[in-house]
Amino acid sequence: MTKKFEHEIEVRGHLIDSLILTKIFDIIMDFNGEFQVQEFQVGKRKKDESYAKLLVQGNSQKHLDEILEAIYSEGATSKIQQEVELKQAPKDMVMPDDFYSTTNNRTDIFHKGKWLKVENMMMDKCIVVKGNRVRCMPIREIKKGDMIVVGEKGIRITPPERPREGVNLFQFMGSGSSSERPTQHIARKVAYDIYKTKKEGGKIVLVAGPAIVHTGASDSVATLIRLGFIDVILAGNALAVHDVEYSILGTSLGMNVRDGTLAVRGHRNHMQAINSVFKAGSIRQMVANGTLKKGIMYECIKNKIPFILAGSLRDDGPLPDVITDMIEAQKHYKELLKDAKMVIMVSTMLHSIATGNMLPAEVKVIVVDINQPTVTKLMDRGTWQALGIVSDVGAFLPLITQEIQKLVK
Repeated sequence: MTKKFEHEIEVRGHLIDSLILTKIFDIIMDFNGEFQVQEFQVGKRKKDESYAKLLVQGNSQKHLDEILEAIYSEGATSKIQQEVELKQAPKDMVMPDDFYSTTNNRTDIFHKGKWLKVENMMMDKCIVVKGNRVRCMPIREIKKGDMIVVGEKGIRITPPERPREGVNLFQFMGSGSSSERPTQHIARKVAYDIYKTKKEGGKIVLVAGPAIVHTGASDSVATLIRLGFIDVILAGNALAVHDVEYSILGTSLGMNVRDGTLAVRGHRNHMQAINSVFKAGSIRQMVANGTLKKGIMYECIKNKIPFILAGSLRDDGPLPDVITDMIEAQKHYKELLKDAKMVIMVSTMLHSIATGNMLPAEVKVIVVDINQPTVTKLMDRGTWQALGIVSDVGAFLPLITQEIQKLVK
């Protein structure tokens, strides 16, 4: 008879309606492992948690360890209380070889006899322990001698669960993305969720691409800023350039936004817009001297809404307001994302994926793009909690703005 390698695990939470236990069963079977349910207690009321104890079996210790590592990331923990393992960073910006790589789910570690919550949760980072403080940190912030979590012992993941208050936008949509859902109905639900988040004091961040201007939706975004429904804008050079071009010349990349016709000598308009910013000294100075009188950037400055423009290799200019040091831009993004309750990502794959990597799983994420691969790629890269909406932003954002305006009346 073949020897079975086995280990007891347990899992707590809303195991049935949040599909946590189903995911664990699926993983064990996908790894060709086996399991026995030794105990299962189902919560009797809506807010009651359930509990399950399982005996997980593999064909070898390595096989068993692979299964355990996979199910731990879904919320399972070892039945035997295990102290987390720590190793020193051998030098600045270098992690031990067997470092633990984080998810964006809430994470706790068992250290010195008690569970400690990991702060600043982000995916694809490491966990550093300093005294009783535990933080998620990127590799560039690691210093020689930092105590870093290694292996899988003593780590507890808590996946987000289905809300207890009833059906909301994110439950209605479910996972995945589609262009076949009713746009106006979705816009109404998104608008209500934005309105509710702000009414409860939540921080809303917009990650914005230049297609907002190209498709004629910049006036809608400007209105949302003016009404107080956007607290931060994260973008690149292109959004600001085309917003300024539209605001002072009425075009975006030389195309008349109102009727879609090409402007005379329009090919030079975006360079003229860049030149006007340099002439003033900055976008803020353009507002101060009266050159810039409307648009997204104008409303940000007038309403004291912070914005970060992160540069890239392909930028024209870039504008003096753009941060060209990518490490600095990342730091500013992270700082402004702190305590965000909702992040809306519109037509910018690279900035959306970058932002998604900085967010804990409990932050609501809405991503809107005309290309379905852009939406699905964000979720495939780890921001699985995102609500994906495949739609023309030029039509969708005005619908959201109209619905919010109805709610504030």
